[in-house]
Amino acid sequence: MDGVDIIVPFDNKPPETATYSSLQKHIAPEYFDGNLICCRYTPMLRQVLQSVSKRGLSAPMIDIRRRFLARHFSSSISQYSYNNDDALEDLHCHHAPVTTFNEDEEMMRHVVRSWAQEELKPIVREMDNQCKLDPAILKGLFHQGFMGMEIPEEFGGSGMSFTSACLAVEELSRVDPSVSILVDIHNTLTINAIRFWGSPELQKAWLPRLATDTVSSFCLSEADSGSDAFSMKTTATPSSDGSYFTLNGTKMWISNAKEAGVFLVFANVDHSKGYKGITAFMVDAESDGITIGSSEDKLGLRASSTCPVIFDNVEVDQSNVLGQIGQGYKYCINILNEGRIGIGAQQVGIAKGCLDVVMPYLKERHQFGQAIGDFQGMQHQYAQIATEIHAAEVMMYNACRLKEAGKSFIKEASMVKLYSSQVAERTASKSIEWLGGIGFTKDLLVEKFYRDCKVGSIYEGTSNIQLQTIAKLLQAEYE
Repeated sequence: MDGVDIIVPFDNKPPETATYSSLQKHIAPEYFDGNLICCRYTPMLRQVLQSVSKRGLSAPMIDIRRRFLARHFSSSISQYSYNNDDALEDLHCHHAPVTTFNEDEEMMRHVVRSWAQEELKPIVREMDNQCKLDPAILKGLFHQGFMGMEIPEEFGGSGMSFTSACLAVEELSRVDPSVSILVDIHNTLTINAIRFWGSPELQKAWLPRLATDTVSSFCLSEADSGSDAFSMKTTATPSSDGSYFTLNGTKMWISNAKEAGVFLVFANVDHSKGYKGITAFMVDAESDGITIGSSEDKLGLRASSTCPVIFDNVEVDQSNVLGQIGQGYKYCINILNEGRIGIGAQQVGIAKGCLDVVMPYLKERHQFGQAIGDFQGMQHQYAQIATEIHAAEVMMYNACRLKEAGKSFIKEASMVKLYSSQVAERTASKSIEWLGGIGFTKDLLVEKFYRDCKVGSIYEGTSNIQLQTIAKLLQAEYE
C-alpha cells in the first residue's frame, strides 16, 4: 500500500490496516462523525498511526495528532473533511507575531491548562505541606503526554514542538511550579540531550520509557562546582578493556532525584584533560552503588524532590555513554542554553499565576466605597506589572522560535531567564502587598509563588552568570 492514495472513513475499519480501528477505540465517537482522511499511505504515515494506536491518550491529544497528520502529510492529501475548516491552513506564515501559536500548540496549552486546574490545583497545598509529589499527579503527567513532548511519534512521544513544551511548563507553573520543574527538566534537558546526541541504541532504549513511565534527572552540580560546573570531581574510570566505566562522586541539589528512573550524569574520565575529559552517561537508577540522600528542606518548590545523589563504584556499560567521550562539556552547555528558556517559561507562568489570584480579589475587595482595583494608584501598579509580564513572555516565545528556526538564541535565552526571574519575583511580591493581610497567610497561593520563584535567579545559571553571558555576546557583536 505504500505510496498509494487512500480514503479512510474514521468510522469504519479500513481493509488496508487496522491502525485506524485501533485508534478509534481511544476516542469518543463524536471525534469521528463520519469524517474522512485521504492521504498517501507512506511508511512514515504508517509509523505515526501505529504509534498513536499504542497510546491510550485523551481525545484532545489524539485531536492534536490528527492535525499533525493533516499538516505534515499535506503534500499527499487529495481530500480532507474535518470539523475545523482551517485544519490544513498553512501555520508557518511569515512574520507571525511570536504570541500566536499553531493549532497543535493552542490545543496543547488548553489541555495542560484544563488538567492543571482540574487535577493539580486541588492538591497543590497538600503536596507543598508534605514536601512530596502525589503519585497520581506523576501518573497523570505521563498519561496526558506531557512527559514526552518532543519525543518523536515512533518512540511513543507526542512529537510536538519546543514551543509546545515551554507552553506546557508555563501553564503548569501558573498552578504549581514544583510540578512544572519536573516536566521542564525531563523534557528540555534529558530528553533533548538523548535526541540530539544519543546513539540509535540509547534512543531506542530510553525514549519510549521516558515518554510513558520513567522520570529522568540531570546530574551536574556538586558541592564545589556550582557556577564553575566544569570543576566537578566526579570521576568515570574506564575498565582495562574499555567495556565499562566506574563512576564515583556525589552530585548535589539534584531535582527529580526521588522519582528518577534514570540519571544523566556528567563525570570526568581524565582529569589531566580538564573540562575536555567530561563525559555524559545514561545511568539506570537501579544500578548497584547509587544512593539517594534526604530531600533538601527548601524555601520553595517543596513538592519537588531535591537531593544529593551518591555514586559509589557504579559500573556503567560503554554503550550508555551519551555521544562522544570527552564531549560532555559541549553537550552540557548546549542543553542548558535550551533549559534556560524553559526556566523562563516557568517564571512567566508564576507571574501569570499571581495575577490569576490577585486580579479577581482587587475587583471583589471594597474599601472606602469602591473596589480597591479601581483606585488609580492600584491601577498604575498592576498595569506596570502586566506590561513587564508581557515583555517577559514575548522574550520567551521569541527565544523558542529562534531555537526552532535553528538560529542563534544563546543571548536571548540568558536574557529571558534573567528578566523573567526578576519579573516573577517582583510580581509575587507586589501581589502579596495588594492582597494585604490575607496575602501574608497561606490561605491563598501567592505566598507559595513568592517562595517558589526565588530559585529562578539561581538554578540553571545564576543571574550573574546570565549577565556575564549577555555581556560577552554583546561585546562580540561590536568587534
